[in-house]
Amino acid sequence: MNTPDFSAAAAFIAANARVLDRRRFQRLFEDGPATPVRDAVAAYRNDDGGFGHALEPDCRAPGSQPAAVAMALHTMDETEAWDEDLVRGACDWLAAVAPAEGGAAFVESTLAGWAHAPWWVPEEGHPASLVATGMIAGTLHARGFSHPWLDGATEVMWNRIGKLTEPGSYEMFGVLGFLQHVPDRDRAREVFGRVGPLILERNLVALDPEAPGEVHGVLEFAPEPHSLARVLFDDATVHAHLDHLAQGQKDDGGWTFNWPAWSPAAELDWRGFLTVDALRALRANGRL
Repeated sequence: MNTPDFSAAAAFIAANARVLDRRRFQRLFEDGPATPVRDAVAAYRNDDGGFGHALEPDCRAPGSQPAAVAMALHTMDETEAWDEDLVRGACDWLAAVAPAEGGAAFVESTLAGWAHAPWWVPEEGHPASLVATGMIAGTLHARGFSHPWLDGATEVMWNRIGKLTEPGSYEMFGVLGFLQHVPDRDRAREVFGRVGPLILERNLVALDPEAPGEVHGVLEFAPEPHSLARVLFDDATVHAHLDHLAQGQKDDGGWTFNWPAWSPAAELDWRGFLTVDALRALRANGRL
């Protein structure tokens, strides 16, 4: 069993991470208070109720974006720093900019003229995104939050998942985030029984933890023991990926990523975020 150097990780976060991730670390691992996490998230909020300002590191634009809302809600949820007013404002914004079918687009056009990753491109026709809609709706359902936007987003997800035959990896992350928490558990399990195996059938997951390139490992689909997708992988495979995650700690104490680093600022922001995430996943699986 491989165990990371927790002290080195803490030093990396203190020296390199943004305030948000330092507050996450304090809350999750040092019994820190919830209010500073909430305040750190609120610093990225816009007057329209949405979130921007590089909360999601790959978009440096100040304008509100669904992916930034997803990260804001996820952060408040995981740290028990949930703020109903911030969440309601974000849902109001989502409703105001929603695609015609409901849900949330992947990218809003407000990033035009601002630095962002090259893959952040608004889709023609402004369709709902399985990634953004699923991740946001999943977190709201996990919290038992009610809002008209969520009602529409839930219908979008059921309809789109019902027709899903050739998902990409990121689309499946949205699907899993939604199915993990949507209240209709019987339907969620039934639907997962159909779409879950697509992860293996379409080779969306790299079963070899040493696989090179921009691949998606087992822990991205099933990060915790209770994750729906955990049943797709045997214990030996999960343990191998946990070993690989623990061994992925760099000499500076932090973790990094396998997709293109297009901006030095975004790279460092992601490394701080992912270092906290790595420690959280290792602890959830009894490795910390």
